[in-house]
Amino acid sequence: METKPQPEIRHYDDGTKSALRHAVVYTQLRFYQRSDVLYQLTQHFCQRFLPRFGDRTVDQMVQAARSTKQNIVEGSSDAQTSAEIELKLLGVARGSNQELLEDYQDYLKRNGLKEWFGKSARFDRLHTFCKSHSKYEDYQDLLPRLNDEELANMALCLCHQVDKALTKYIERKDREFTTEGGIRERMTAARLGQRETQRQTIERQAREIENLKQENAQLRAALAKARQTARLENLENLEIPDNP
Repeated sequence: METKPQPEIRHYDDGTKSALRHAVVYTQLRFYQRSDVLYQLTQHFCQRFLPRFGDRTVDQMVQAARSTKQNIVEGSSDAQTSAEIELKLLGVARGSNQELLEDYQDYLKRNGLKEWFGKSARFDRLHTFCKSHSKYEDYQDLLPRLNDEELANMALCLCHQVDKALTKYIERKDREFTTEGGIRERMTAARLGQRETQRQTIERQAREIENLKQENAQLRAALAKARQTARLENLENLEIPDNP
């Protein structure tokens, strides 16, 4: 019979088991870092190339970029207590990222500009740069020097990379949920594990007490034997005076 995988249980410093999952440090996730770049880039792009009034595209693009980033933050923050909420919010983030990708593609089509594909020198340079740089500081000085076609294609490249990474991450989290369960299963496993630890501690202490009793009995027996031997030796060495 196949054994069901058990959740990985963390321990506090005092040994107590925890039902919480490992905390996710979202700032270390590269797809989060790229989503932050996309948010800053999108604000810069809209300010430079889209009308400030009368065009809902600006609000839609900025909101889609922000939704991608913020849902990664919220989903990762809720990951300790709810795999279900984490997966749901990461899915929302992926959907918002797809929406943003479509908006940039629409901009290029609407303005007769090209989306860069395949094997070309400029696409290769852009793809290599975005692949090896994930923090906004790497892009900050570059953004003002790029035109709308270049910025849009940079955003598209980042969108594709975020989507690919998010898809793999969501799949991994889904597998974890399938094998380990949610917070209820982890609470049950942690509690049962804690009880098992307590039972093992009690059994260990009982064995130690029994061993101590046996050692004590052996010491008592050895001491009694030593005393008996000492009395016999004293009797043998005792000098009895002759009768007068």
